[in-house]
Amino acid sequence: MAHHTNREADITHDPGTVLSARNVVKRFGALTVLDGVSLDVHRQEVVVMIGRSGSGKTTFLRCLNHLESIDSGEVLVNGRRVGYREETDQPVEESPSKIAVARRNIGFVFQHFNLFAHLSALDNITAAPIKVLGLPKNEAQERARDLLKRVGLADKADARPSTLSGGEKQRVAIARALAMRPELMLFDEPTSALDPEMVGEVLAVMKELATEGMTMIVVSHEMSFARSVADRLVMFDSGHIVEQGPPERLITAPQHDRTRSFLRLLTDGA
Repeated sequence: MAHHTNREADITHDPGTVLSARNVVKRFGALTVLDGVSLDVHRQEVVVMIGRSGSGKTTFLRCLNHLESIDSGEVLVNGRRVGYREETDQPVEESPSKIAVARRNIGFVFQHFNLFAHLSALDNITAAPIKVLGLPKNEAQERARDLLKRVGLADKADARPSTLSGGEKQRVAIARALAMRPELMLFDEPTSALDPEMVGEVLAVMKELATEGMTMIVVSHEMSFARSVADRLVMFDSGHIVEQGPPERLITAPQHDRTRSFLRLLTDGA
């Protein structure tokens, strides 16, 4: 690995680090949404990102798999840069095909499901493994049926999204992300678009994934979930990480004023 700089070699040679974000800056016009954010996430770790709406956490999540480009800094998953060429100091964007390859290891679950309306649950799950991984159709379908069973929807293989509840759609979306066998799962407020009675069924699937050792980064306001499942809470404010640590400590004894006021806001709103 002599062609790597030392900085990259350090990251590449730590098999325990799945994600390494370094000084990520993201601007929308004159607005700096992320102002030099750095975060390492270790294998089998569950990190929950909290903070007010507009604090930068969703944008950061989207930068991690290059749904948003970044203005400076770098994102590495398993030691490989995502979205940009390895050898340059200034970010030079990779080709769409190279970006697609980098994304294979990163599952993304959106707030609003993003399922294909014209496809059955089964076909939603098999589309990417067949097209991107070149999996034979019967193998992809077998994998999809196993995943539907795993998320409690074995009987919904032929159902179109329009016939499913919000909680069922989100569980299909989780199964779809898992079908690519990712090493890192990103969840963007996966329960915020759901009716309250459906939140539990989605969180139960996520808890199960965490128990099985999936590396996860979750943007969520579900503090009971964070408390019971997260290894670490990360507090965003105005494009910065202001505080991070074990959930129990952060919730019961936050060090930063912004964390205190945010948690108060959640308690008052509950």
